[in-house]
Parts: sequence; structure tokens; C-alpha cells
Amino acid sequence: MALAVSAPGKVLLAGGYLVLDRNYTGLVFGLSARINVISQDIQASPGVHINEIIVKSPQFLKAEWRYGYHLAYEDGGIKTIQLQGGASSSAKSNPFVETTLNYVLTYITRRAAYGTTKTLKPVTLTILADNDYYSSPTSSAGIKGSGSCNRFAGYSTTLEDAHKTGLGSSAALVTALTASLLSHYLDPSLFDLATDQGKRILHNLAQAAHCAAQGKVGSGFDVAAAVYGSSHYRRFSPSILSPLPEAGKPGFSAKLFSIVNGKDAESVWDTEVVKDAVSLPKGVAVRMCDVDCGSQTVGMVKQVLAWRAAHPKEAKELWDELQRRNEKLASVLNEGKTDEIRPAVHAIRELVRKMGMESGVPIEPDSQKELLDALEEGVEGVYGGVVPGAGGYDALALLVRDDEETTKKLEEFLRGWSEKKGEKVRLMEVSGEMEGARKENLLKYQGWV
Repeated sequence: MALAVSAPGKVLLAGGYLVLDRNYTGLVFGLSARINVISQDIQASPGVHINEIIVKSPQFLKAEWRYGYHLAYEDGGIKTIQLQGGASSSAKSNPFVETTLNYVLTYITRRAAYGTTKTLKPVTLTILADNDYYSSPTSSAGIKGSGSCNRFAGYSTTLEDAHKTGLGSSAALVTALTASLLSHYLDPSLFDLATDQGKRILHNLAQAAHCAAQGKVGSGFDVAAAVYGSSHYRRFSPSILSPLPEAGKPGFSAKLFSIVNGKDAESVWDTEVVKDAVSLPKGVAVRMCDVDCGSQTVGMVKQVLAWRAAHPKEAKELWDELQRRNEKLASVLNEGKTDEIRPAVHAIRELVRKMGMESGVPIEPDSQKELLDALEEGVEGVYGGVVPGAGGYDALALLVRDDEETTKKLEEFLRGWSEKKGEKVRLMEVSGEMEGARKENLLKYQGWV
């Protein structure tokens, strides 16, 4: 048995920092760049029993992980152990993969087999990331396969050393891996990715696993985008996940199942994902511009939130007004008012820069401001752009005319900018996309699996 699923990346076009607070919302777009996971049964020799799961990311060096698994005592669920030997001996631990396996396999065994490992057969999971997730050039390994397989470059680096572009690779990975395992092991009557119920289970389980893997309860907009695609997003209450023990600890299995799919799960999860509140005018696209730097957003977020806590009155006024301006942009886009996009974007950028100045955080750094302003002035068809999400030096998000002529002008302008500034700036292939996690045709991955 083999099947493939994918989950999209994200761009938080408006709502950076605000989306951390349930009183505010974010305007989130899914992206055409996807993390793909292909699951394949491992065929053991007759009479040989294997308890092993292999996870590999063949685009990178030293990126294969082998795991054994066992049922923990006192309803602790499934606990994986990274095995040494062979290719995996040189692979560092991967907390996102390992945590996702612990969470999802625990849910599967409880859902399908009442707490035993009978449902788990050995499987290989192959992860393939679309090229725009990373800035690194292709290696001599080149690009395997042809046609749509050109989406997947080979890199001459390890996964840890690759330059990320800030499209939400960890959330898309956790979501795609979760969807792959659920689809592989569970009967469609228990999990179907195409249904609302299936997406709800995927969302709740992937949020729990992703928060555990990163060691904190984030806003969850990136996981929501990976599951549902583009939406107007309001975060879940962090307290939902606080009663959950560590994976493998007593009571973990029952508590996880209750939170993900218990009788009260639907009412407990207060996330708001409104898909019909987000759209783009006909002939307008979201495009991304890679500046090949990447940002350490954790430190930036801490500093902004510290300023907010120290200046509650000023911060509330700023947050409230920025929320109004974000909603104005969403309305302009929904109603197809292309002539109002630029002033709506400028109004948001003004307050984002003020937030950065007050908190001492480069949310829209001078170099990014200069490039955004130059794109607006120098390229016909660019309606406006922002430094999305938490800001800094991640890829820029642009609202542009969706035609070949504008794309050519953008590419030409950015080539000139790179030469003039001595920087590496490029228009990425990725664009905004409405759809979330989905099953894929295995033929797309010929040459890799």
C-alpha cells in the first residue's frame, strides 16, 4: 500500500503579533508550495516481524531516521525510539518528526485498536518539499525525475543547515505527516481527509503535536493554513492543551484522544477558521520575494510582547487600530477593489513600523522597506507588499497583477536590484492558494519513490 498527501505553506499577510491574542485575528493565505509525504508499506520476509518506521527526506544529506516503537505503561500511548545504525547513525534527532510520530501513533492505536499496537505495520515515509521552502542552490545531485518532479531539488547540505525562506515548513511538515499516518493506518470510516470531520481531527492533532515539538503553544495560524488553506483566523485558547501530559507519561493516550476527538472536542476547540472571509480580486495574486536571510522570530516576538506588557494602554490602542486596518484590507480584497489595495497596505505598514520603533524590533527593517517602496514605484502591476508575519528578513509578500508581463517585470527588476545592492533577491515560483491539506496522485513523485 502506498499513498501521498500534501499540506501547503502559509503567509500571514496581515495580523502579525495580533494573531497571538484571541481578541484579534489574522489574514492568512495558503501557498502553492507544499510539503509532500508518501507512505509505503515495508515488506518483511515471511515469518519476520518488524516494529520499525523509516522517515526520510532524500533531498538533503544525512536525512533518514529509523524509529522503533512500543506501548508505554499506564496508558502512556506509543513512544518512539530513534534507532542507530546504517544511514540513520549520522542523522541528528528531528523533534518535529519524532513528536508527530508519538502523538499520531498514540491516537491511531487508541482509535482503531483500543490501545494495542496491532494496527501498526512497518512503513516508510518519504518527505518531499517544494523548492521555494529553501534558498539553498541545488546540488550536483540535481533534480530527479521530470515534469512535476522538477518541484523537488536535491541540496548539498543537511536539513539543519538549509536556508529556510519562512513559508511555514515545520507546520506543513507536521500536518502532512499527521495526515499521511492517519490516512495510511485508519479505515476511511475513521478518518477521511476530504471531509469536514477529517480536517477537524487533523487540525486538532497537528496543533497538539506541533506545539509539543516547538516547546510552546503558538498562535497555530500556520497549522490552520496547512489544514484548511487560506482563511480569516482567530487562535484557539492555549489552555486547551495545558492538561496534556508529556508523550509516554501516564494518562497521555486517553487525554490526547479526548482533546482531539472526544465527545466535547468540538465545543472545546474555539479556533475560528473562516474561509469565505478571504479571497483575492480576479486577476490579483499573492507572490513571494525571497531575500535569502531568514529571521529568528522567537526573540522578536518576545521583545514585542515585553513592550506590550510594559505599555498596556499604548499597545491596546495600537493593536485595536491595526486590527481595524487589517480588516479593511480583507474587505478591499474580498470586494475586488484593486484601486484601494495600495492605500490599505500602506495604512497597515505605517502601524507595523510604529510597533517596531516602539518595541525596538526590526519588524519592517530599513532594507525591506526600501525594497518594498522600490517595487511599488518601479514595477507596474505591483499593488503593494508587506513583510509578513512577525516581520524581519523572511520573504516579502506582494499583491500583484496576475499575468506573465508583470512576472517578467518583477524578475527583471529584482535581478537589477540584486546586482545594484550586492544582495540575493529573487521572485519565488510560489503563489497564494486557497486549498489546504489533500491527497495527491503518486505519479507526481516518480523518480523519488
